[in-house]
This record gives sequence, C-alpha cells and structure tokens, in this order.
Amino acid sequence: MYMDEYNFWLTSGYFDEATKQELKAIAGDEKEIEDRFYKDLEFGTGGLRGKIGAGTNRMNIYTVRKATQGLADYISSLGDEYKARGVVIAHDSRHKSREFALESAGVLNANGIKTYVFDDLRPTPELSFAVRRLKAAAGIVITASHNPPQYNGYKVYLEDGGQAVSPYVNEIMKKIEDIKDITTIKPMDMEEARSKGLFNVLDNSIDDEYINMVKSQILNPELVRKNGNTLSIIYTPLHGTGNVPVRRTLKELGFTDVRVVPEQEVPDPDFSTVRSPNPEDHDAFELALNMTKERDADIILGTDPDSDRLGVIVRDKKGEYIPLTGHQQGILLTYYILSQLKERGQLPQNGVVIKTIATTDMIEPIARDFGVEVENTLIGFKYIGEKIKEYENTGKQFIFGFEESYGYLRGTQVRDKDGVIASALFSEMALYYKLKNMTLLDLLEELYRKYGYYTEYLKSIVMEGKEGMEKINNIMSTLRSMDIKDFAGYKVEYRDDYLTGQARLKLPKSNVLRYNFEGGGYLLVRPSGTEPKIKIYISAVDSDREKSLDKVNKIKSVILDLIK
Repeated sequence: MYMDEYNFWLTSGYFDEATKQELKAIAGDEKEIEDRFYKDLEFGTGGLRGKIGAGTNRMNIYTVRKATQGLADYISSLGDEYKARGVVIAHDSRHKSREFALESAGVLNANGIKTYVFDDLRPTPELSFAVRRLKAAAGIVITASHNPPQYNGYKVYLEDGGQAVSPYVNEIMKKIEDIKDITTIKPMDMEEARSKGLFNVLDNSIDDEYINMVKSQILNPELVRKNGNTLSIIYTPLHGTGNVPVRRTLKELGFTDVRVVPEQEVPDPDFSTVRSPNPEDHDAFELALNMTKERDADIILGTDPDSDRLGVIVRDKKGEYIPLTGHQQGILLTYYILSQLKERGQLPQNGVVIKTIATTDMIEPIARDFGVEVENTLIGFKYIGEKIKEYENTGKQFIFGFEESYGYLRGTQVRDKDGVIASALFSEMALYYKLKNMTLLDLLEELYRKYGYYTEYLKSIVMEGKEGMEKINNIMSTLRSMDIKDFAGYKVEYRDDYLTGQARLKLPKSNVLRYNFEGGGYLLVRPSGTEPKIKIYISAVDSDREKSLDKVNKIKSVILDLIK
C-alpha cells in the first residue's frame, strides 16, 4: 500500500523535482519509505505536526495544501460571508514556515477566500488576537512550537481566536479525509490573488494594537513606570518570534534594564545555540546564565520559538539562579493576580481560574481562599480557550488560565497561551516583591508552608515511528486493563479514564488515565497529541518537603517499571 503511494509521488507530474529527488535518495530503504508513507500526517488535536520532508506522513507543501483545502471546504460550507471575512495567516522562524504560509494563502485564494498574511514572523498569540480583531473566519499559524528544528506544524484557529476544537475540528478533519485526489488542489498565483483583492499583507497597526492589549494586562502600571528601571532582566527569545514584541512591551511599560542574549535574538531555523528551543529545558538558558557572570539579573525570561510559552529562572537571596517549573510559575501568577485584584476590590463574584487536569492541584486551596472557582479541562490550552468562549454565555468571569507546560493567559482578547503577556506579568510580579525585599522564591516558600509542599514530575518517553505508536497504544491498553489499587503503597482513591468516560469530570473523550491518591496527588499517563511520546505526570503533596519528594520518587519507580 505505502509502496504504491511512494511510486505515485515519484512518477506523478504534480510533484516537484526536488521532492522526487529526495524520494529517489531513499529507494531501497524499506523502513524509511514505510515511515514516510504508511499513513497521512494526522490532523490531530494541535492540527498538523511532523518532520519536514517528502511523503504523506511529513510536513511539505503538499500535506499543507491538503489540510488547507479541507479548511477551505469547511469555510465555504459556512457561506460567502465567511469566505469574505477571510483567514489570517502567521508563521514562526522555522524552516519552510514562510513557504507553507504562502502556500496556505494560495490554496485559500483559489477557493475565493480572502487571506491576511503577516509580512514576517509573528508570535502565535498575536495570530489569535488578529483573528478576533479583524473578525476573520479563521486563522492559520505555521509553527511546531518548541519541537526540534527538523519539525514544522500547522495550527487552525476559528473565529473566536481559539484553536479549533470539537465538533468543528472533526468537521475540518472530515473535509480533509474527503479529499481523494491531492493533484486537484492548485494554489492561486500570489499576483493574481493580490489583483483580485484576495491576498492582503497586514501592516503594523495590528502589532500596535496587540502590544497595547498586552500592556493592559498588568495590574500595577504606575508602580512599573516609576520603578521598572530597578529590576534587572535577561531575556532570550530562543531564536524565535518573541524578540520584538517582548522587548517592546517591557520597554514601553518601564522596564529599561533588559539585556537580551545576543546569540539568540536573531531568528534561526536551526536553533543552533541550543539542544532544544524549549523553555522547559533548563539547558536552553545556558547562554543567559553565562551573562549573569558579568552582571547579576533578578530574573531570566525565555520564550519558545512561537512565543506562546514562557520559562523563568529567578535569583535567590544567596545569588543562586533557580529555574521554576511550569506549575510553580502558574502558582505564583495565580496568587499574585488574585491578591492584587482583591486588594483593589476588583475580584469578580463569579471569577474562575482555569487549569488542565495535568496541572498542579495547589491552585485549588489558593483560589478557595479568594472565593474563586477552579475549573479543570483536558490537556491542551485550546480547551481553556473554549471555556473562555463558554463563559461569554454563562456569566462566569475568566481571571487566569494556565497549564503545566509553561502556558499562561490573562485577559480574553487572546484565546491561547501568550508568552508576551506572561513575560510582562512575571516582570511586574518580580518587581512588586523586590520592592518588598522578597524574591519570588521567598513567596513560593510562603505559599508552600501555608498550602503544603506540592512536588510535580514529568517524564516524556520518545517512541518514534509505527512501532513506537503501537507500543504507546499497548501501554495505554495494558494500564486500562489493570485494576491498580496502589502505587508504592500510596492508595488510589479513584481512577479517571477520560477515554471511556469513567471519570468524575465530564470532559470530551481523550486517551488519558489519571490515578488520584488518598490525601491528594495524582499519577497521569497519556500519549502526546503532537509528538511520538508517552507522557507521565506525577504530583504529590505533604506538609514536609522531603516526604512529598519521596512520594514522587517512589511512584515514579513503580510506573516506569510497569511500562518498560
């Protein structure tokens, strides 16, 4: 089957010569051919994501065309008004990102759908903002977020500025599946599209509006304006889209002592200074930490290539630099935002903080103390965006949303995680506590003493290719079939199975198992929605820090043994 597809790509006049040469180079390599052609690159929870290359299971102009034609068919089914409202398209600094963005525009234009394309790389959250601001029918962003350089991806946003969720994403997927002959998809030439008013380039006015919105999310603008120069910040955009908007935002707010890692401020599709352009990976901050040898910094900020996520390192009272986890950053921001709103008498009666089921439960008692509800969603920020949309009709007030994988959002004008907003809020919070002679680690310790020491752990195990996918499925099936009463002596109070629906929370179906322990804490296992990985999340809580850590280590040992 896959050999037929391979030969079709080699012989059809539809595919370009470079693609054919790449495929000729793997002739005889059965395993490589199978991996490239045994399936279509899946349009999954986060759209498309895969390695760049020739084949149906790779990111290339042909798989991008097919996904875009599916989106075009979906928009066309909604009527001419939606076609006229158009689609906003953004991209990051990765290999082929600009090419894929323009290819997407060409396919939409060929279907009579207007496009608004950013003139250069932009953060993913700005795309979400622009879709809402322009009242567009949809948005596309070409990015693979923090994946290695050989990857790229394609994400779809709908008219509310949020990522496509069910049932809409299912309708788009169905339209893509209905395309039986890829060779019928022919993009419109850019000049023709421009002359017909279908292809439009966005000017800088959207940037200005976006930055003004970001600045409006901080809580103490006057404090920052007067004292921002006393906070020393080192920032790295990790070769991505954050360099211009983050620096501009911080400067306009009043943070004048911002040093940028020079080797990482220039967009680089190879991310050549880091092993992985991921702010979750502490190695990514090596060059930033080297800069502290010349002069100390209060905080170090790092955004990922599409600038929707933020990693933070803070200096303690001894002058040591301590990286925060995504959970800890969310705990600090939640507490800061709620305490500031309360101080001003601005806490809404029906306020909600939203988090995912893989994110620390420490938020629950903190929010409770402020009279604020916590709502849990499936893993993926798109579900937080979906909740914000839902609240427009239910009267609940969104205060803050976050997930453990370093994604944060305040405000409702963006419907995805926003590393630019998070950078501004973190800088403001660090300044606020510095003026009280406290570091953010001091605050975190205070919160742990009050609410318990929550320890979190994440292990991602890569399992690539067809064999890897089968192994991941087998692990999930095996765990599902086992009636596990305890892990390392820690009793399982109940198990949530979000695939079968046997769970306390009524959430959409998802291949996730969460074991909840007596006295708090959990173990959660799931396949990644965007990468060939199985992910294991562990959380434990105890009034004693060491005991909390010990719980995590014991549970980790048992689960890793189980899934060998």
